[in-house]
Amino acid sequence: MELSSLGLGTYLGEPTAAADAAYTEAARAFFAAGGNVFDTAANYRGGRSERSLGAAFQGLPRDQYFVSTKAGYLPMPMDVDASESPRAWFHRVLEAPGILAVDDLVDGCHAMTPRYLAHQLEISLEALGLGTLDLFHLHNPEQQLLHLGPEAFYAQIERAFEACEGFVAAGKIRAYGVATWNGFRTPPGQEGHLSLARLLEAAAAAGGRDHHFRWIQLPLNLAMPEAFLAPTQVVDRTPMTPLAAAQASGISVQTSASIMQGRILRQLPEGFTEALGLQTPAQAALQFTRSCPGVTTALCGMGRASHVAENVALLAQPKLDPAALESLFG
Repeated sequence: MELSSLGLGTYLGEPTAAADAAYTEAARAFFAAGGNVFDTAANYRGGRSERSLGAAFQGLPRDQYFVSTKAGYLPMPMDVDASESPRAWFHRVLEAPGILAVDDLVDGCHAMTPRYLAHQLEISLEALGLGTLDLFHLHNPEQQLLHLGPEAFYAQIERAFEACEGFVAAGKIRAYGVATWNGFRTPPGQEGHLSLARLLEAAAAAGGRDHHFRWIQLPLNLAMPEAFLAPTQVVDRTPMTPLAAAQASGISVQTSASIMQGRILRQLPEGFTEALGLQTPAQAALQFTRSCPGVTTALCGMGRASHVAENVALLAQPKLDPAALESLFG
């Protein structure tokens, strides 16, 4: 299927029935308007975002929408009994059944051992009401890079990728990737730098030439343009931007924080929206992100049908020319 250039994200919102219902309504409105990419994570709103999407997907033809979710952070429910401490919850749900040991945790909140990923995948499939996910991301894996060091980190990545190849073979996912925050935007040689080339090496070691590491996710907006402008990656000894490196490597790209949770809308230059021939600042910000060469889908949180109505109007507009994009930065 051809993926829409905008995708509906589900990160923000209160852990309430009202917010659940609003997300479900928004997701259905997005699909009806021609959007077909939905992104979530096991820990978003304590697992409620996945369940909200699951409710929206009921009755929709499965071959007409694309779903990505993520695993890595502990998805402790936001509405857990206040009398239960996070440590007690961890022991009851994860440690006691042998799903995850406390020594496997990084920063007390992050894990990507094969057994834990398998458990989280099952939780996500059930919440979404699906038999197969289109895309399964490791969620901010660079969270572990600073603690493990590069060699141990990439060895851990290879083990996680081996698990993901097993999920593909079992028909539970179609592809896997990494959803990142700082890693790809950090220059080589600096602490926390994530190398796409080394990730591809790990994928080849885990799955051979026909591995299923096919996607990356990273932030991109007018205030955080590194994916478009900064040569933080090296492909065949050539410095490239993350977007160019992904294109050269046959990797598809989802962008997050496309309107920076709304904060970018107050920072746009006067007259910018009108100069692009658009109606609202959100449309202008999204137009930049989705137009950058190499971006497959620009994700944007849409927790209300009104957000959807505003944003999907952009799908009928042509993307900006690359020269026009570069001119925005002088």
